[in-house]
Amino acid sequence: MNRTQAQFRAALALSGWVALAATLLPSGAFLRWAPVLLFVTFGPGLALLYPQPGRPRPAARLETLALAAPLSWSLATLAATALFLVQGFSATVFLISLAAFCTVAALLPGLPFPTAIRAARDEAAEAAGARAGAGREP
Repeated sequence: MNRTQAQFRAALALSGWVALAATLLPSGAFLRWAPVLLFVTFGPGLALLYPQPGRPRPAARLETLALAAPLSWSLATLAATALFLVQGFSATVFLISLAAFCTVAALLPGLPFPTAIRAARDEAAEAAGARAGAGREP
């Protein structure tokens, strides 16, 4: 893992806690709801999907961004439903549960997805073809 990936993962791990701290600001303030909205929309999904092994191709990066928001909203819905079922829902508990999940997920390797798997397979095939062609004469 390179330095940029480590910084991105650290930012993802801290993003939920920053969103939670933002709730201490006065109600209705832009700096209160914007970090919470961005975190709930992208935080958990990006923590699960990043980092991918190697350098992702542009299609894999686009696929990650396209999946991050729906995945984050799905996880937020599951967390909110579970908290409602145990009659323990509050915005603070909701954000703490998502922030803890995001922190743990940021420490784990990213989930593979089809474009990344195909890209890795294509690169392996190209490398194998290059090695096989290197011994031949033109």
